[in-house]
Amino acid sequence: MSKNKSWRKRLLIGGLSALGILGIAAAIGAYLDPFNTQFEDVEDAQLYTADSFDVPRSEVGELRIMNWNAKFGGGRIDFFFDCHGDRVLMTKNEVIENLTGLAQKIKQYDPDIVFLQEIDTHSKRVADVDQMQWLLDHTNLNYGAYASQWRASLVPSDGIGHVDSGNGILSKWSINHAERLALPLIGEQDPVTRYFYLKRNILRARIEVPGDTPLWVANIHTAAFAHDGTKSRQIEIFKDELARLDEQGKIFVAAGDLNTIPPGSTHLHNFPDSVCEVEKFQADDYRSETGLLDSLYEKYDAAIPLEKYKADNAPYFTHTTDKNGFWNRKLDYLFTNARFKPDSGMVHQDAKSGGMETMPLSDHAPVTVEMAWPPG
Repeated sequence: MSKNKSWRKRLLIGGLSALGILGIAAAIGAYLDPFNTQFEDVEDAQLYTADSFDVPRSEVGELRIMNWNAKFGGGRIDFFFDCHGDRVLMTKNEVIENLTGLAQKIKQYDPDIVFLQEIDTHSKRVADVDQMQWLLDHTNLNYGAYASQWRASLVPSDGIGHVDSGNGILSKWSINHAERLALPLIGEQDPVTRYFYLKRNILRARIEVPGDTPLWVANIHTAAFAHDGTKSRQIEIFKDELARLDEQGKIFVAAGDLNTIPPGSTHLHNFPDSVCEVEKFQADDYRSETGLLDSLYEKYDAAIPLEKYKADNAPYFTHTTDKNGFWNRKLDYLFTNARFKPDSGMVHQDAKSGGMETMPLSDHAPVTVEMAWPPG
């Protein structure tokens, strides 16, 4: 596939006209959802448990936390939506091989809590492997919560078929409460595209960490291809949600792929996000919105402190689309209204920063941090 081939012919709705579905989609309203793509503003998240449990420690002392955009276990396969290749689907063997690499890295760090973005539970593209369940069953984590971000019983384009992909949280301790909070949709999209497109959300949950105080967690993955301010609105809602938790006296850790770079991003390498040449399907301008995160850094403790990032950006880059190159920007974050342990924040870019190279496993590197528990 050529790099300048239009995503309009390749992504979500390219085959709709040929299949005669445009007329149906035009009639979709509040009470008609033939492809099961719609969500309530607030609804219960899906809860998971591992097939067999690893008994977690009853006295904690400290928490180890990881945040990782797992790219639906796709590793570095050349998928069409990256404009690197033609692949749409993976074989089950490919999915298991890629998940095995993710699980090995998770077990190597041995986190108590993992935030995941782009994790699939029931998708043709991952051979219907429930990746939430698979990771629980192949790591030392016991409980999970999941909120769909891209769900459809059929995406009638390029063989994508059915899909269910979203945000997940894995924990050693039980998750007794979890909700999916809807975020604004991209306003510039036509109704058909919006119907089949991603529905961004905040996954909010309460983890029963031993002690008198539960830990609240919030996971987000904001829009990458919006050019109408949607991403800014989503991040503002995220900040409002964290402020509510803080005002209620709840201890939280918030994480996610914010698709925004920090203030002080000065020496970015080969910055363009995509080789796709169609403007509508190029990523939003990360650099123009760095002020979006100022208040998060000012109000909360960051896994990678801003002063450390500003001193040298490169060791804290977490994303690249170039599988043969190097990490070239930071999009992935962890914040708390308590305190992380000083100098415990790390981006696992390669073997030097954590014992296992992560470039082959996803287009994002995991971010980890530790915090004392209970917080002092």
